[in-house]
Amino acid sequence: MQQPTSTALNIVIPSYRWHTQMFDNMLKDINAEDAAKRIEGRTNNITWTLGNLVNCRYWLANVLGIEDKDPNDALFKEGKAYDAAATYPTLEEFKKHWHSISKKIYEKLLTVTDEELNEAYEFGMSVEFVEENKLNMVGMAVDRCSYLLGQLGLLRRAVANVGTSYDIDKSIGY
Repeated sequence: MQQPTSTALNIVIPSYRWHTQMFDNMLKDINAEDAAKRIEGRTNNITWTLGNLVNCRYWLANVLGIEDKDPNDALFKEGKAYDAAATYPTLEEFKKHWHSISKKIYEKLLTVTDEELNEAYEFGMSVEFVEENKLNMVGMAVDRCSYLLGQLGLLRRAVANVGTSYDIDKSIGY
């Protein structure tokens, strides 16, 4: 594994790369019909959850100074609720955007400095024990991705009766 400029990210980068791998595993053996199912009509579905996950990566990219914008931001920004009337992208579109932005973020995580990570970044939640800086926003983004991947694992089992594989694609180096 390449070493990041900031040693503060040594613990973050393995999780980040694991999440990148797990995204593809969450798509494995899931079709568009299953991805659109909602449990008892009350939960988010796989499609929405994948979109929110991609949106989270774009948010992290923006925190780190990468200017790319999520082409589906209007559907997911700030955890926007599932909209049954909306037209959501395909699973393949999500996968394309996920890998495009994830590679750019990984490259930035390797080169970002401690000085940049310590820059103030207003999150807007005013949690007294969370300093609002870029380093903590990286941590918050990794946490959010972990949460969403867990939701996807549960949804896969509930709507398609398939478990999650932990296969690693060695061609994905980010």
